[in-house]
Amino acid sequence: MFIQLLRQAVDNANHYIEPFVGGGSVYFHLHPEKARLSDKNRELIDLYEGIRDYPDQVWSIYENYPSSKKGYYKIRETDPEDLDLPTRAARTLFLNRTCFKGMWRHNADGKFNVGYGGQDRRWSITEQNIHEVSGRLKHADLTCCDFDPVIKKSRKDDLIFLDPPYRPGEKEEHNDHYIFGLFTFNDQQRLAKGLARASKRGVHWVMTNSSHPDILDLYQNCDHFSLERGTGRTIGHLVKNSGEAVIHNLSEVRV
Repeated sequence: MFIQLLRQAVDNANHYIEPFVGGGSVYFHLHPEKARLSDKNRELIDLYEGIRDYPDQVWSIYENYPSSKKGYYKIRETDPEDLDLPTRAARTLFLNRTCFKGMWRHNADGKFNVGYGGQDRRWSITEQNIHEVSGRLKHADLTCCDFDPVIKKSRKDDLIFLDPPYRPGEKEEHNDHYIFGLFTFNDQQRLAKGLARASKRGVHWVMTNSSHPDILDLYQNCDHFSLERGTGRTIGHLVKNSGEAVIHNLSEVRV
């Protein structure tokens, strides 16, 4: 139901917009003709821009990186600011595919600090995959920024898909277990206000978010349904009793 809802909406949209693109699985599955993709993670946007514009160079650098634990830490310690775009993209891809469980985490100094995980996942990516991703990204404008200016730029009959970092409600913010990244309940409130303004402009949007009452209360005038097993916040990620909901305004907008 989730993907069917998005598929129908994107077929009638002027632009597809994703302010929290992350792994991009929904974008790559839908493959819209016109897209604006953004994220606050600079290394992620560099990865996408590098693959889009320099697929051959990214692959060449990636496949020539070392295959040892020592080599992994050497690449990890390089400063991405000292590298050109294709090398930054290859480095991010290499670290993601050889770090522990594909985690992406930074220390207090903003440096990637996940330990070595081995080479098993590295070669599941092929040169053909890089070119396929490059081709799909040719349809996308990429920006590294906060979600708010991206939503403000949306116009009538655009479609926004949002998958913000989840956590439960306002009270649970004080429990460190729920602290993920820097996306606070205040950010959730900013997001709700931005989407309310977008709705008044005739913008359509679909969002996966926590089904915590504090979150749903921010969208009292919108439709929502729970994600059950067989659906998920991204393609291929199945959940059960996940505490996640799909919230949308597709029946609300009448401009």
